[in-house]
Amino acid sequence: MDLKILEKSGIVIIRIVGKTLGGPDATQVSEKMHELINSGKNKLAVDMSSVERMNSSGLGILIGCLMAVRKKSGDIRLFKLQEKPRELLRMTKLNCVFEVFEKEDEAVESFT
Repeated sequence: MDLKILEKSGIVIIRIVGKTLGGPDATQVSEKMHELINSGKNKLAVDMSSVERMNSSGLGILIGCLMAVRKKSGDIRLFKLQEKPRELLRMTKLNCVFEVFEKEDEAVESFT
């Protein structure tokens, strides 16, 4: 699992590169997102396009980061979710907690 990070209009875009979000490899995702949040970045858009599967630890990472960023008056937007992660968010009712978008530009623009 790898991360690509860029900034657009003051929004940090995090591209998760890997098929599964969860398990031991996902720790680096959590660490990097918390590092960004602790450095003052409080608007994060997460590109989930390469994530085919997500397990409970992956959900835990997203929730933990969301809680941390909201304490800093920020938020996380998810975009380009594949079918299985989207269904998992729906089943756990987390689709009511996270704002989910089809396109990167929509996620970025939603912060303004």
